[in-house]
Amino acid sequence: MKKLLILLSLWLASAAALAGDLPYDEQADAKAELSRTLDAAKQGRQPVLLILGANWCPDCRALDAALSSGKSAELLAREFKVVKVDVGNFDHNLDIDTEYGHPIAKGIPAAVVLSPDNKVIYATRAGELADARRMSETGIYEFFERVSRLGRTSQ
Repeated sequence: MKKLLILLSLWLASAAALAGDLPYDEQADAKAELSRTLDAAKQGRQPVLLILGANWCPDCRALDAALSSGKSAELLAREFKVVKVDVGNFDHNLDIDTEYGHPIAKGIPAAVVLSPDNKVIYATRAGELADARRMSETGIYEFFERVSRLGRTSQ
């Protein structure tokens, strides 16, 4: 019994450690985070990149990893205020998805670029990122570089 409890506590500790590395905060108040990000975008006169996804989704995790390092991370930091919204099993924060035209309809991850005054500049509508784990880092960078140009031209 003692060994079982030790194994169980080790498993729980490793699960908790892994959860810390997951890109989407399942407990976050997504509306409040989005509101704060839009406020910061107004002050910085930058567009907002809203990324909708879920921790269970391998493509969402692959996209997050690609956007967290190298040229893509530099591009996002320079061009956008970023907010990530957890959609769970397509049952969480769906009001946000609906508000921006249902970009998750063809899969996740999905992205929406918003002007600082909360107008949609661009949204994935055809599942453009839903196969992110098969996109190269260069492909992901080029996608967001094109999207960033849309954000710049709309200001």
